[in-house]
Amino acid sequence: MLAVKILQAQGIEIAALHFRTGFSYAERRRNLGQGGRDSLTSVESLAASIDVRLEMIPVAEAYIPVVIDPRYGYGSGMNPCVDCRIFLLRQAKAWMEAHDYHFVFTGEVVGQRPKSQMPPTLKTVERESGLSGYLLRPLSAQLLPPTIPEQKGWVDRERLYDISGRGRKCQIALAKQFGIAEYQQPSGGCCYLIDRTYARRLEDFLAVEGRDALTPDLAQLLAIGRHVRLPSGQKLVVGRRESENVYLADSSVADVCLRTVDHPGPTTLLLGTPTSEAITSAAQVTAGYSDARDEAQVRVEVKKSEGAVEELMVKPMKREMIKKMMV
Repeated sequence: MLAVKILQAQGIEIAALHFRTGFSYAERRRNLGQGGRDSLTSVESLAASIDVRLEMIPVAEAYIPVVIDPRYGYGSGMNPCVDCRIFLLRQAKAWMEAHDYHFVFTGEVVGQRPKSQMPPTLKTVERESGLSGYLLRPLSAQLLPPTIPEQKGWVDRERLYDISGRGRKCQIALAKQFGIAEYQQPSGGCCYLIDRTYARRLEDFLAVEGRDALTPDLAQLLAIGRHVRLPSGQKLVVGRRESENVYLADSSVADVCLRTVDHPGPTTLLLGTPTSEAITSAAQVTAGYSDARDEAQVRVEVKKSEGAVEELMVKPMKREMIKKMMV
C-alpha cells in the first residue's frame, strides 16, 4: 500500500497485480467464506481504499513446481521465498509488457526479511526475474542503485525513501502521513507455507502421495481442518468448525465424505482408494470428534463420489488414539 501511495503522489499511473498462488491466507479466508469484499482481509477492499486499479491473476498451476523444487531452497518452513519472488516478478514482467506499462515496483524493504530481502538476494531476484534496471523498490530506493525509471525521470528519486531493517516504525509513520488508518498486521506473512503445521503436512503429502500428485485443490486442502494419516496409509481431513465443514462438504477432491447422522459433528473427507477398512476407520474418527464421542455406538453417513450413500454404526475412536495419527 505504501509503495503505491508513494508513486501515486508523483502522478504515476499504477496497476496493482494480485497473483493467486493457492498458498495465501487471503485465499484460504476466501474459500472459507471469511473476509468478504468489504473486509480488511479482502484484496479488493484494500485496493479500493487506496484508489488503485487491481488485476487478479491466477497462477496456482504454474506455481506448484516452484514450491516442490525451489532452486534457492526453503525458509523456515516449506516457503521458497527467493524462488517465489522471482516467479511472481516474471509474471509481473509479462503482464507489464502485454499491457504497455513501463516498469515494476514492489513494497520490499532492504533487510526486512532475512531470506528474500537482503541486498545480495534483492540483486539476484532482479536479475533472475528479467527486470534488471526496471524493478523499483520505492521504500528503499535511496539505498539501492538508481533504476532506469529514475534515470529517465519517470520517477523522482528524491521523493523516494531509504527505509531499511526489520522494524516497522518508519512504515507506520508513513502510513499515518498518507492517511492510511487501517491495515493488516505489519509483520504478518501472507503465505502459509511458512507455517510449521502446514509445512509438516506438505512434507507428509509429498512423501506419501508423491510430488506429481500435488494440485492447487489439494494444496488448499492441506490448510483446512485436522489431518490424520490412517494405518492403511490414507489421509483423512476432519473439519474443525462450521466454515471448514461447509468447505469440505463442497470439495470434489475426495471419493468419500462422512458425517454423523444423529449428533453434531465434523464433516470428514477420506482421500485415496476407499477400502472398507479405511472407511470404517474414517467413520470411527468422525464419531470421535462428534458430540457423541462418549457413546457406545454412533451412526455415521458415508457418501461416495459416485452418489452411493450408506450408514455405519461404529464405536467412536478415542482422541488419544487419533492424536497418534495426526499429521
